[in-house]
Amino acid sequence: MVKELDIKTPAQVQKINKLASEQPYEVYLTNGTVMLDARSLLGLFTLIGQKAWVVAEDNVDPTRFGKLVQHMA
Repeated sequence: MVKELDIKTPAQVQKINKLASEQPYEVYLTNGTVMLDARSLLGLFTLIGQKAWVVAEDNVDPTRFGKLVQHMA
């Protein structure tokens, strides 16, 4: 499952990290070059000012995943 996300601020990075850490499944972010574990705060800061894609396993409920990404924005 993949959804697009614009990462604009350090506060948004912290929010993404917090939300990803609360999920019972793995959440990753990629900019097309690297794939980062969304639970790794330090790595996420490299994505500020970039368009990224939130990635999760295919067996995740699409509605729940969509709401997660909306909260990350």
